[in-house]
Amino acid sequence: MSQINPGSQPPNRLPQTIGFLLLDNFTLISLASAVEPLRMANQLSGKELYRWFTVTQSGQPVSASDGLQIAPDASFETAPSLDSVIVCGGVDIQHSVTREHLHWLQTQARHGRQLGAVCTGSWALAKAGLLDGYDCSVHWECLAAMQEAFPRTSVTPRLFSIDRNRHTASGGTAPMDLMLQLIGARHGRELAAAISDMFMYERIRSEQDLQRVPLKHMLGTNQPKLLEIVALMEANLEELIDLDELACYVSVSRRQLERLFQKYLHCSPSRYYLKLRLIRARQLLKQTPMSIIEVASVCGFVSTPHFSKCYREFFGIPPRDERSGQQSAQVVALIPRPGEASRNPATVAALQRAQGESTFASVRI
Repeated sequence: MSQINPGSQPPNRLPQTIGFLLLDNFTLISLASAVEPLRMANQLSGKELYRWFTVTQSGQPVSASDGLQIAPDASFETAPSLDSVIVCGGVDIQHSVTREHLHWLQTQARHGRQLGAVCTGSWALAKAGLLDGYDCSVHWECLAAMQEAFPRTSVTPRLFSIDRNRHTASGGTAPMDLMLQLIGARHGRELAAAISDMFMYERIRSEQDLQRVPLKHMLGTNQPKLLEIVALMEANLEELIDLDELACYVSVSRRQLERLFQKYLHCSPSRYYLKLRLIRARQLLKQTPMSIIEVASVCGFVSTPHFSKCYREFFGIPPRDERSGQQSAQVVALIPRPGEASRNPATVAALQRAQGESTFASVRI
């Protein structure tokens, strides 16, 4: 379960200042997915809830993984006082982290900053010893390497992880889900839902959502029996195979089967089987005109009410609402509140430009 700890900062202190540490070959999509929700939070609230700065070690431009050069706002020496630091990683993370990066991150931790990371940035935090005893998420390509390199860190396959004053996200658009979760916790779910609507984001994914990690990548070639069992499960979602039969197919006992799943997939075989069926059901609901009754049947559920119950518990939304794309955010008007004097000019400019938008100050917080 998420544990959000704002540290020494008052929970509603305005604005919150976030520094994005850009490492060589960071992924631009992860940075954008983290920054854009902050900009939209300011726009929709009509307040400067967040300020953000990009930081590099020397203050010199850094190349993203797509080759674009990004000029940062500050260096380690000139960075403003920050409430939170988020490390933006990307390609070849092991060679992008320097001793200076580690020292600066450790200094930020000593000063009580919240620490986060996106894409492969968790590697830098773990290398600095700042994820010992914490749950964390990282892009699946880096997952196995991190589990091997940092045994004191609980590296999970979740899209994002929030553990006390550490918040980490995997790659792609997962940082948006993380930021929406943090914004919702700090300023209310209505604002997070409105931001999601503005970005045409179908569903705010939760901390329970997993990355679509190729199982062979996660397990390697050391667990052929487990890979075979999962392949059998995936091929038999409508006509379910009994767990004792699955164990017999690969010549292991039922107890050994349970241990394999708990050790490598962190759940029971029955739970994993259920997850596969529900993921398949979600694909059918979104991609086909099949009725909910038909979807339940082809995914191995004997009754529609049981299917709906399982679906809601897993995805946080009933199948009917999933299909209709129902959104619950209600937008209300709000009078803007003056900001503070010391600001990032880019943040101010973005907020000023947003005043001409019809959505400006449209969400009460």
